[in-house]
Amino acid sequence: MTTEQTVFVVEDDARMCAAIELLLRTGGYKVRSYPNAEAMLADQKGVQSICLVTDIRLPGMDGLALHRRLVAIGAAPATVMITGHGDIPMAVAALKEGVVDFLEKPFHPPLLLESVKEASRRALAVRDHELKKADRKLRLDTLTPREAEILDLLVEGQPSKVVASRLGISVRTAEHHRARIMEKLGAPSTARLISMMSAM
Repeated sequence: MTTEQTVFVVEDDARMCAAIELLLRTGGYKVRSYPNAEAMLADQKGVQSICLVTDIRLPGMDGLALHRRLVAIGAAPATVMITGHGDIPMAVAALKEGVVDFLEKPFHPPLLLESVKEASRRALAVRDHELKKADRKLRLDTLTPREAEILDLLVEGQPSKVVASRLGISVRTAEHHRARIMEKLGAPSTARLISMMSAM
């Protein structure tokens, strides 16, 4: 597997960290590793939707607290949590927090790769969604005030006749505006336009 996805690894055991790095790089991932949560957070530069592998027990801030912190700052982490001292309540708590997987050391290397593959897929999907959302926002900003008014009515499901009547314009003018709105927002149909706006 070859991927441009970077996996962030937080592990205070240097030997374990090196082993995870080697495994992930062999699997085709880029890797950035840190000995603790604080170092990882200090190195964040607005990276969105990250793939994270972290030990749950770390000096200072623990792995679950790191996951929560990343969620709070909008990094949308897809997290694989590992531990040498796991128990069922700890695993359940992590999964309830949205952690992708919880693996106990010593783990079978293919299991970690499979978990990271799923976490990477989720992180990329979130990133793709956010990029599309940002693109739609930029496109919305190109609408004129009149087009924005008409868009609101179109999203309500109103036909051109009703739009024209409500705004005191001709049906032809309403249809012209609708065509311009769809062109600006990249919507091939009114149904797609409504779907796009619902996803905002």
